[in-house]
Amino acid sequence: MPVVSKDAEPQTFVFQDDGLVPNNPMPFLVYKGAIDVGKNPEATIEQLFGDNGWGAMWRNGVYDFAHYHATVHEVLGVARGSARVQFGGELGRALEIAAGDVAILPAGTGHQCLSASGDFSVVGAYPPGPPMDLQRPTPENHLKALKTIPLVAIPATDPVMGKDGPLVRLWKR
Repeated sequence: MPVVSKDAEPQTFVFQDDGLVPNNPMPFLVYKGAIDVGKNPEATIEQLFGDNGWGAMWRNGVYDFAHYHATVHEVLGVARGSARVQFGGELGRALEIAAGDVAILPAGTGHQCLSASGDFSVVGAYPPGPPMDLQRPTPENHLKALKTIPLVAIPATDPVMGKDGPLVRLWKR
């Protein structure tokens, strides 16, 4: 039985550079209710991401402070519970995410957990490439990130839909 809805299509958002959070001209993607998390949600999401070539996985929540990654793209699969997360920095957008949702953040996309249910659990992963870096929104980090973000390779696969997934069509330079 497939764990991903065959007609899953992500919502797309493009967040502007706000001077502290660089964001990315490639769209931030959110699949709502795309994954049937089943009886072992974290393992289900890890299997899906791994099958689609995304690794270096972790299980946790989303940090409660604003941050971004300047050397790598990131995917967040919600395994349990729900949260309100600010994406794109202060000028971005607060979104409710819940079990079965997936957010795909191009390098530089700000994110911060504003509130979460007690059982909120996320599986994070990255495409092949450099390890995850964590940057807080400061003028110095912003300046460095403007140099590294354009160098981050576009993934060969969408972590949810694979080699023919929307990310592959939508992320272009």
